[in-house]
Amino acid sequence: MNKKDIINQIRTKKSFLCIGLDTDINKIPKHLLTEDDPVFAFNKAIIDATARYAVAYKPNTAFYEVYGAKGWISLEKTITYIKENFPGCFVIADAKRGDIGNTSANYARAFFETLNADAITVAPYMGIDSVEPFLGFEDKWVILLALTSNKGSKDFQYLKSDGMEMYKNVLLKSKEWADSDKMMYVVGATHPEELGEIRTMMPDSFLLVPGVGAQGGDLQAVARYGLNEQVGLLVNSSRGIIYASNGDDFAERAAEEAQKLQKQMASFL
Repeated sequence: MNKKDIINQIRTKKSFLCIGLDTDINKIPKHLLTEDDPVFAFNKAIIDATARYAVAYKPNTAFYEVYGAKGWISLEKTITYIKENFPGCFVIADAKRGDIGNTSANYARAFFETLNADAITVAPYMGIDSVEPFLGFEDKWVILLALTSNKGSKDFQYLKSDGMEMYKNVLLKSKEWADSDKMMYVVGATHPEELGEIRTMMPDSFLLVPGVGAQGGDLQAVARYGLNEQVGLLVNSSRGIIYASNGDDFAERAAEEAQKLQKQMASFL
């Protein structure tokens, strides 16, 4: 999926909502546990209920890998279902990979060829040879970790070198690796002022912004600091949507929460 496709979806749906499919079998409604694949059954219901409001879905692979081969099958089925039934939706494998050489090349093939995800989150700590193997796939994206929303982001990401924080050095260096048609950046919603600085540094890039909802990020602040002429934002909400209810009405409640965010986003657009 190229940048034009993503922007068209955003304009059509009046939304830049990404829904995180961080599906924990211990939190899904109990009646789904009788299904052959409870995780996929939950995901399918959430996707069906929210696809009119979301432009992207982001399964966090840890929530699938924890169940071994069965979890990988659930992940594959989830991505295939989105691709076949809602082909306009952007699919992000939130895998946070970051290694070198053939290891990275095989990670890229696993997520882009085998699973057919549109994008993968990548950690830049090991430098260009940990990122470059992901960049050789047409209409596939690297989403580089820049400034994350967790408390520990201050341990390293704010360390200064030549008077500049590490996350800013990462942003500037990454411009040598790919342009805004191949690379996006993770910027946490809990850093709204820094988001404004990052938008100045990366005026044309898409930013994937987690942390709205359960982590306390403010959507209005994110929009104020992060929007550009092409929108340039994918704002992720996970728990606040998919776990809005653990009863029989879980999908309907998820749709309600997704619609609330979509309406706010439409007002910003």
